[in-house]
Amino acid sequence: MQTPDWKYPGKLLFSSLLFVLAGTAAGHAFDINAGVSKESGPFDLFKFGFKAYKNGQKQEAVEAYRYAAEKGHTGSRWALANMYADGDGVVEDDFEAFKIYAEIASQGVEPGSEDTGFFVNALLALAGYYRKGIPGSPVKTDLTQARQLYFQVASTFGIPEAQFQLARMMLSGEGGKTSTQQAKKWLNLARKSGHPGAMAVFGNLIFQEGQSVRGLAFMTAALDKCNPSDCLWMQDLQEQAFSLASEDDRRVAIALAPEIYRQPE
Repeated sequence: MQTPDWKYPGKLLFSSLLFVLAGTAAGHAFDINAGVSKESGPFDLFKFGFKAYKNGQKQEAVEAYRYAAEKGHTGSRWALANMYADGDGVVEDDFEAFKIYAEIASQGVEPGSEDTGFFVNALLALAGYYRKGIPGSPVKTDLTQARQLYFQVASTFGIPEAQFQLARMMLSGEGGKTSTQQAKKWLNLARKSGHPGAMAVFGNLIFQEGQSVRGLAFMTAALDKCNPSDCLWMQDLQEQAFSLASEDDRRVAIALAPEIYRQPE
């Protein structure tokens, strides 16, 4: 079974945070063309960087985010780390991104803080880097650390992507013991939250255990919601299972699939 590898899988979970933060505190709003300097407050610098980025002025965005980050603005650190990870407006530098994510993670987060999303995202990004390592840097593959970080995010914050990645590591024995039953538990939680990848893998597992119709239904439902980059491996799983199933089971599974998202339990 082939499933995709994400370098920093949690980034998309919190992309809307930039829009939320940029739209708050109206008293701080200012025109992107107005003067801003490194002496400006961190939130003003962040908002300037956000507007500059949205207008395609990425060099100005990087500069503003960097000054705001130096003043302790977590959202700016997160945005800057993502830009380095993507090579977006800067030369791609995974080690630089790793260092910034590590700074965010080392700060911790207070319960209910508006920085919680950035903190969780940083942990997920670090897990992805530890899982693969960063060539040419001091960051080497550390599967145990990656698994621990996924477990922290999955158990403490209930993030479906972390639950899915943790389950994958448990199924393959990466960073610890192989545990199909524990993996199924995490996949079940993630698929109840609508995670297509978890739904596909969970469906494949129960199909192999003999729950043909239910397993096929989950795999079929996952295909309806998959991201384009993930659809191929999910389709492979479903087609392999369909080739082994009876015609009656296929027909019933296809009929049940639309109900999966409406009634996730």
